[in-house]
Amino acid sequence: MEFRMERGALTDAVSRAARVLPARSPVPVLGGLLLDADSGRLRVSGLDFEASARVETEAHTVRPGKVLVMGRRLLDICKVLPEGPVECVVEGSRLTVTGDGSRFGLSVLPLDDYPALPPLPDVCGAVDAGEFGAAVAQVAVAAGRDDTLPTLTGIRLGLDGSTMTLAATDRYRFAVRTLPFEAKSPDVAADVVVSARRLTEIARSLGRSGQVDVSVDGGSAGFEHAGTRTTVRLLDGRLPRHDKLFALADPAVAVLDRASLVEAVKRVSVVADGGSPLQMTFSPGPDGSALLQAGFEDDVASQRIPAAFDGAAEMTVAFNPAYLTDALSSFEDATVRMMLMGPGQRAMITGGEGAGTPTHQHLLMSVKPSLL
Repeated sequence: MEFRMERGALTDAVSRAARVLPARSPVPVLGGLLLDADSGRLRVSGLDFEASARVETEAHTVRPGKVLVMGRRLLDICKVLPEGPVECVVEGSRLTVTGDGSRFGLSVLPLDDYPALPPLPDVCGAVDAGEFGAAVAQVAVAAGRDDTLPTLTGIRLGLDGSTMTLAATDRYRFAVRTLPFEAKSPDVAADVVVSARRLTEIARSLGRSGQVDVSVDGGSAGFEHAGTRTTVRLLDGRLPRHDKLFALADPAVAVLDRASLVEAVKRVSVVADGGSPLQMTFSPGPDGSALLQAGFEDDVASQRIPAAFDGAAEMTVAFNPAYLTDALSSFEDATVRMMLMGPGQRAMITGGEGAGTPTHQHLLMSVKPSLL
């Protein structure tokens, strides 16, 4: 096998495929990337027991063929190669990579031991690539990190007609994002759970323009965009539905500048050691404000910022500062709305949208306020 291509294109293809490689594996060949050059195309593939990826790009093929090499080592080499054309040649049991005077040799792995990539399920429809990537990032912050509760480490992927719903929860917070979906047929429907870590990696590997084809079957989900196709194994179980949980009866509403609130939360939470809560006291009236406080005994911090608050009386709620920061940072709107039910109850954060159901909602459980 022998092919030539630009260093940037090779690095991009290798880095996209390498996202699915396991950090450690008892099966050595699963740490490899398969390079397949033929008819002016290079296909770079990787897989483990949970996910697979194949990236196809243009290359000048001198001699077609396939080779399997350690993926992360190849990626390290690609990152330090000089800019310009790169030549890759299989010479016996070694892949030689050269570019502008630099030369690297990589031992090849046995091709016969490498499993075949799983096929893509049937395509259900398509979604905008940029919007999909942003939506995954917005909900992934609420996914659980406890591997003893694997379902809660996932993102719900729901397809219902012309709408895709992404949702994640760790039982203390719940993020939901809806976006338009171009279904292949009117009766397309799905309700599955995909690893949040894997879906985040997939979303990052896709481009930010064009359409992503989405595929779902009983055991896996697939995504294909601009020469990159990936599959990921589904998680068992179902995430709880959010419909009733998100129905807040007559909440008090505060509207705040998002950037100012994020900065205030980060500043005040510096003294919130040991997971102590960050307290917010909302005051109504024409000069409405939110007083943020955190700390205990002598180590305390506070900051007051403007807030439009429609409550009948002053209200104090408290949140885990890390959860509140994650939630606020997942929005891009200039303002955020906080719908509050009271101390120790649910609180909904949305962007500064007007009437109608917002496309991005983040529910937090408030905690009992503590005296500072």
